[in-house]
Amino acid sequence: MKPMHLPIFLLLITTVTTIVSATTIMMVNKCNHPVWPGIQPGAGHPVLARGGFKLPPKKSYTLFLPPNWSGRLWGREGCTFDHSGHGKCATGDCGGTLFCNGAGGAPPATLAEITLTAEQDFYDVSLVDGYNLPIAITPFKGTGKCSYAGCVSDLNVMCPVGLQVRSRDKRRVVACKSACSAFNSPRFCCTGSYGNPQTCKPTAYSKIFKVACPRAYSYAYDDPTSIATCTGANYLLTFCPHH
Repeated sequence: MKPMHLPIFLLLITTVTTIVSATTIMMVNKCNHPVWPGIQPGAGHPVLARGGFKLPPKKSYTLFLPPNWSGRLWGREGCTFDHSGHGKCATGDCGGTLFCNGAGGAPPATLAEITLTAEQDFYDVSLVDGYNLPIAITPFKGTGKCSYAGCVSDLNVMCPVGLQVRSRDKRRVVACKSACSAFNSPRFCCTGSYGNPQTCKPTAYSKIFKVACPRAYSYAYDDPTSIATCTGANYLLTFCPHH
């Protein structure tokens, strides 16, 4: 019977190796209120965790990413859903459902973007679609530059009047639009004759974002240092990292 043990042992080793080598993103909610993470895969990639769920304060959720996966993650706030998962969110809503199932979040929303490749991973935090809450990406156990990316400042408190999204009672700013979505002009959206790095330059609005959050994308052709790279890492995605 002894020879039978070897294949089982090898099978266990293979299984353990597969689990260990998977890339993970641990999402942690350090906000003092619930956040409903949204997850949208890139074209051709699978939807993970049904695309969304509720993450209470001080809780975490670990997402296992398939090889070569790419996508974006964001936090929804002020959500109410019924028992069937229908409802809406004050910011980052993905079509009025708890499970985004591949749909993106309605701007303005702070985005974490990640692309895995065999050689290295690329990741960033983007304010190109506006801002709703502070988030940060921190890699660990990787090789390479592996720098931190994020926007930890509260842009809602410094959001220019023309970009503000206010709560229902109008008392507070719940999100800050990008100049593109607020004014829909080629200059702010980097489209048309502004559709290249030579003509699309920072604006007074994107500079506010960049000064507050130097480690985040502030407009479409922002400095390449806004993209971070790492190889073989796992990632920590924190909502409200300074709370």
